[in-house]
Amino acid sequence: MYDVRTRLDQDLKTAVSRLRQLGGAAAVEWWPGMIGDTCQFADEVDGIQASESREIGFATRELVLDRVNRLSAALDRINEGEYGTCVACDDPISPARLHAMPEVQTCVRCQDRLERVGQPRPMIYGNGVRHQRNRSAERAAEREWHRLQILAGVLIKEGLN
Repeated sequence: MYDVRTRLDQDLKTAVSRLRQLGGAAAVEWWPGMIGDTCQFADEVDGIQASESREIGFATRELVLDRVNRLSAALDRINEGEYGTCVACDDPISPARLHAMPEVQTCVRCQDRLERVGQPRPMIYGNGVRHQRNRSAERAAEREWHRLQILAGVLIKEGLN
């Protein structure tokens, strides 16, 4: 586990460093009239290039930020003793998958299902707190919701009679 923690720490430091570098790159601005004052076409092309650069910077920053969040969540799972367990089904994640991507949160089966169905990945909120899934609480909430729907239907029916 120490090797995994060390690798995650190193990857996190690298990703945070990259994120800091991208902080300035994502804020590229374009001021009209700086380049191509004499040619309208040059202004439009320069504007398009600046916009494209800015969008690429935003997309890259988003990908790096997502990786930072996944790495932080993996370190949290190590600290909680839950590392290597799928957050969707609670089954163990294969060692080969963890070796290839130590920050992974789901087993191959669940990741495949998530990608096929298009459901979002397990939640990592902006503050880095992982959403802990509680299946028994979810089932109890569904039963209670169903009971309330039946009760509401009965009350409405009685109110109409």
